[in-house]
Amino acid sequence: MQPSTMLRSPVCILGRVALHGVLACALAFGLVPGAEAQTQTVGTVQSEILVLDPDRLFAESLVGQRLTEQYQNARTALIAANRELEAELRAEEQALTDSRKTMGAAAFRAQADGFDARVRSIRSENERKARDLERGRELAPLSLMRVAEPVLVQVMRDTGGKIILDNRQVLLRADAIDITDLAIARVDAVIGDGATMDDGTVPIPDPAQSQSTDSVDAQSGPAE
Repeated sequence: MQPSTMLRSPVCILGRVALHGVLACALAFGLVPGAEAQTQTVGTVQSEILVLDPDRLFAESLVGQRLTEQYQNARTALIAANRELEAELRAEEQALTDSRKTMGAAAFRAQADGFDARVRSIRSENERKARDLERGRELAPLSLMRVAEPVLVQVMRDTGGKIILDNRQVLLRADAIDITDLAIARVDAVIGDGATMDDGTVPIPDPAQSQSTDSVDAQSGPAE
């Protein structure tokens, strides 16, 4: 991600956002001239130590809710495609079993081996798509934090903050202001549900792609 104009100002990010890490934002050389007067007019609480709940930001923001819905839709589509293909394979398996009475042993074995190979290939592809889908779900919160980074930097400026801490990593705190509600409101206002973004930050696979490729439940397989 290319650094934004905002991130090239005296404000810098001390630590990169990670799913199990601390989100730390700090002022490297202090506030720019005139920034103190500006923050006093914003109407937000002033504090140098800010706390953010990333889970709530993802769960309650419009873009986080859209990513969750997108994942659920993709998962439902994949399961439906698996069940449909599994039914087709079971029917094919039964037809192959029924034809055994009229086929020679060698011919039957050749067709059975071909069926087995196809099922193994489908199963492997299905497992890959399931892994990709789950990885997309795991990366979605990180994607949100990346696109929300400039918004959080501005919140830090407006509140006079020097650092934003992940509340999951804070055991005890005093004189720290939770900015989660403010961050959600700002992200919704600036990013919305993110549906118009085309920068590749949303890793959830397209449900249509999941349906277009043969897939099958890992439990399905050929008859022995």
